[in-house]
Amino acid sequence: MKRRTLWAGLAGTAAVATGVAIWAIQPHDTAAPESKAVSEASRTVEANALLQAARLQSQYQDPKGATRTYRRVLELDPDNKIAWYNLGVIAQQAGRTTDARSAYDEALKIDPKYPSALFNKAVLLKSSEPDRAMGLLNRAIEADPKAATAHLQLGQLLVKKGRDEEAKEAFHRAVAADPSLYTHVPEPFRNEVNPSPKSSQAGDNE
Repeated sequence: MKRRTLWAGLAGTAAVATGVAIWAIQPHDTAAPESKAVSEASRTVEANALLQAARLQSQYQDPKGATRTYRRVLELDPDNKIAWYNLGVIAQQAGRTTDARSAYDEALKIDPKYPSALFNKAVLLKSSEPDRAMGLLNRAIEADPKAATAHLQLGQLLVKKGRDEEAKEAFHRAVAADPSLYTHVPEPFRNEVNPSPKSSQAGDNE
C-alpha cells in the first residue's frame, strides 16, 4: 500500500509598480528531515503500543474492540502486516471467511513470505481450493521449514490426492518438528512416522 503523500503548496506571484516580485508560499506541513524522522518514530511507537493493547483485547474476548484498535494501527502504519494478519484471525474466528481472506491477502502484499498468513489462508481454501491450499502450504514451509502444522496440513491434502509417499514424508517432517502432532497423523501412516526417541527428547526440552 502506498503511503499518503504530503503535497507541497504552489508558489505565487505578485506584481508591483516598480517591477515583479516572486513570493514563495511555504506549506505549513513542510518539516525538516529531523522533524519528519521524529514524527515517524512517534507513529511507530504509538502503533506498537496499540498492537499490544489489541492483543490484550483479543485475550479478554473483545474482538470488536481489538478490531477497532487494529484499524487504528493501520491508520498510523498502513503496511503493518501484523495488524492485517490479526484482523484476518478475528474474522476467521467469527466465520467471516471473505473478510479473513482479504485481510490475509493484504498482509501477504506486504510480506509474501509471511508464514502465518500463508498457513491461515491455506486453511480457508483447504476444502474449496485444495490445489491452491497446497501451494500456499508449500510457500509457508519454504519460508519456515520447521512449520510443523503446515507439514501436517499438507500431508492431509496429499492423502486426499492419493499421493501417499509424499504424504508420508510430510507427516514425517511434521512429527520430527513437533512430536506432539503424532496423534493427528492418520492412523495408516503412524507406524511409519513414529517419533524417534531423539525427536521426542528434543520436543521435551523445548
